[in-house]
Order: sequence, then structure tokens, then C-alpha cells
Amino acid sequence: MDTAADDTVTGGSDGARAARADGPRDRPWAAWPPRLPDRARPYLAPLLLYGVTKLTGLGVFAALLTYAGDFREKNPRFGGGAHWWDVLATWDGWWYLQVAEHGYHPSLVRLDSEGLFTVQQNSVAFFPLYPALIRMVSESTGLGLYGSGILVSVVSSFVAAAGIYAVISLLAGARAGTIAAGLWAVAPGAGVEWAVYSESLFVALAAWTCYAVMTRRWVTAGLLAFTAGLNRPTSAVLIGAVGLAALVTLARPESRREHGIRGPVYAMLVAPVGLLGYIAWVGWSTGEATAYFTLQREGWAHFFDYGAYTLDVLRNLAVGRGDYPFAFSTPDLLSLQLVLALPFLIALMLRRRPPLVLVAYTLASIITVLGTQQMFGNTMRYLLPAFPLLLAPAAALARQKLPTLAVFFTTAAVASGWYAHYVIFELGVP
Repeated sequence: MDTAADDTVTGGSDGARAARADGPRDRPWAAWPPRLPDRARPYLAPLLLYGVTKLTGLGVFAALLTYAGDFREKNPRFGGGAHWWDVLATWDGWWYLQVAEHGYHPSLVRLDSEGLFTVQQNSVAFFPLYPALIRMVSESTGLGLYGSGILVSVVSSFVAAAGIYAVISLLAGARAGTIAAGLWAVAPGAGVEWAVYSESLFVALAAWTCYAVMTRRWVTAGLLAFTAGLNRPTSAVLIGAVGLAALVTLARPESRREHGIRGPVYAMLVAPVGLLGYIAWVGWSTGEATAYFTLQREGWAHFFDYGAYTLDVLRNLAVGRGDYPFAFSTPDLLSLQLVLALPFLIALMLRRRPPLVLVAYTLASIITVLGTQQMFGNTMRYLLPAFPLLLAPAAALARQKLPTLAVFFTTAAVASGWYAHYVIFELGVP
């Protein structure tokens, strides 16, 4: 009897302990802080580094804007506003908000002018994905168009940082991937990542497209490249990189046997549909097949000139002159330093033998930027999507100890408030 009683008490005690131990598992709301899924945990460090670094730079930018106060005297459409944060929705941001609010009104209106601009600027120059997301978020959250634009950009920037981490960590390890995400936060031109601009959304799509190709997820790569084609015209370089990687996969018997044919072919066929479809729609809506390119060339003075404009800028800057269109001294000098660093960064990247999709995407991006007439001071922003250039610097910094990295990122974060934010929005035209 005593033994039975003891067994009953013991069993009850063990059962109570088991119930207490298993209780929180049966009630997920009772466990705090919530446990991250195993697959999400590696992204915590890079996203934390990215977020803290970006927030620091934005804080310095706000302090500089408030100290100077020049934005209060500028047109709200061109770098001005009542509050410092209004600056984040000026220039291209104004156009995106107009599309989000009013939609498109395609037209090709000729101007009585013989200068750089012979066609009236029109909102169809701005691709539809980003403003569509702004409108969708605004209607579903009530944030308003400005708040929704910032939210879309900020969320997209974290998705982009995660994609950069995923790509770089595959090639150089998790520590290098984390550092690469932090470097993207302080890259020249990074000020538009948390502004009403489409760069963060594009880099998010580009990074994960490259990752999908690297891991042979061809259907995903094709769909992401298709989506990127609805976001920016520069998606052409991403689409081309996906197509080239797919062709090489099909051309090699061993990879063709391993990965099949349908996946690469699907990616090749689907990837360009978004870009070509939108350009075709602009042509159909305006009654001129090449309307989009005409608008870019004659409305914004953006067109591929095989590097003639870039060479002209470099000659002028070398002798201290500003005798070229769209001259802005401070942004131009910073962009010049970046251009001079490109051969070194490319060589270091190639030395690490990255996959073909990264090489093709990066080199095509650089050629497109340097071969196009556009505001030279914005070269920093236009090269922001070329994230594979961060591979070698991230791998090198990964060998440094934590105190050294802390000093580096603290300094870079503070400085980025000026060179990556203030210079672009207030000393140039982003």
C-alpha cells in the first residue's frame, strides 16, 4: 500500500512537472520572447547591423538638415519641405507619389525647344511596381502615401540586406555576409534606401534573384526577375544575367543532366516579360512604339552614349572645371572617387571567382551606368544595386576583430549621414 501510494504521488509529481514543462509549448503566446525559426536566426545579426547603421546615418542627416535649414526655403518638390523628413519624398519621390495617387496619363508632348529637353516630362518614365505597392499599403493601413512610401522602402531595404547577406555568406561565410549587409547601409548613395525611391525594392529583388540562380531555383529566379522588370529599367542587366546563366547551364551536359532543361528555359522566357511588357504598354498608350526611350532621352536627357558623357566629366574634373551638363561639385567629386575605385573593386571581386550571374550582373550594371548620359553626381546612387562589389571588402573585414569592426561601422555610419544622405539630397539632385 505504501509503495502504491508512493508510486501514485511520484507519478503525479512527474506528471505535474511534465505539464508545467510542456505548458508554454502548448500555449505559444505564453513564451516570451518568441523563439525565432531556425532558418531565420542567421539573418538576425546582419539585419541588426544594417538597421542600427542606417538609423545612425539618418539621424546625422536629420541633424545636418536642421542645422543648415536650407530645405525650408526650397520648393517641396525639389529638395524642400516644412520638416526635414519631407526631403525624403522630393525629386523622384514626388513623381512616385504622383503615380501612386493619380495613376498614369501617358503622353508624348513635344516642346518648342532646342536644348537638352525637347519633350515634356511624364510620369510613365517611372515604372509601376513601387508606386503600386505604395498605393496598396496606403489603402490597407491608412498611413497615407508618404508614410506608405517610406514603409515600403524601409521594409524592402531589410529584405535587400537579407538577400545581400544570403549571397555573400554563400561565397565567403556568414561573418562576411553580415559585414556586407552593414557595408550596403553606408555605401555612397545609400541615402535613398530609406527614402521614397525604388532602389531598395530593386536591390531586394536583384539580390534574391541572384541567390535563386546560385542555388538553382530557376522558377523563383525567373519570377523575381519578371517582377524586377516592373520596377526599374535597369532590370535589363539582371534579366540579361539570369538569361546568360541559364544558357550556360543548358550548354553544359553535366549541369543540364543535374538541373534539367525546363527550369532554365522557364527563367529565360519569363524574366524579360515584365520589362518588355511595360515598355510596350507605354508605346501603345502614347501611339509611338519607342515612346519610353524618347521620353528618357528628350525629357530627362538620359540615354546610352557609350561613355561619352562620363569621359567629358572626367576630363573636366581632372582640370578643375565644371563645363558639362548637370555639374554639381561635391556629388561629382565623390562619384569620381567611386569611379576611380571601380577597377580595384572589380579586380578583387573577380579574384574570388564569384558565380557567372554575379559577374554578369555587376559588370553590366557598371557598363550601363558609366555608358549613359545622366547626372554624374548620381553615379553613387546608380551603382548602389551593384552589391557584389562588396564581396571582397566584406571578406577582408571579416578577418578583423569585433572592436575594430565596431570602430569602423560607427565612424562610417556617422559619416554616411553626410556623404550618403546630405550630399545627394541637398548638394545635388538625387
